[in-house]
Amino acid sequence: MNRFEGHGNREAKIRYLDGDFQVLMPGSHVRCAVTGETIPIDELRYWSVARQEAYVDAAASLEAERRAGNI
Repeated sequence: MNRFEGHGNREAKIRYLDGDFQVLMPGSHVRCAVTGETIPIDELRYWSVARQEAYVDAAASLEAERRAGNI
């Protein structure tokens, strides 16, 4: 069993770090802050350390930056 298995279908609580993340409460997924889509933990690639948010893809990350007024 890997570190992502065995946690059912609940949302994980994550602390997003520079280039990594720390699982605070185990779960199978997180939600994209822009789209609301489910992101399996093992597919999580995009997030904001400053806003502590996850994003489903680069386009969602860019949209979050636009909404924050950074672009």
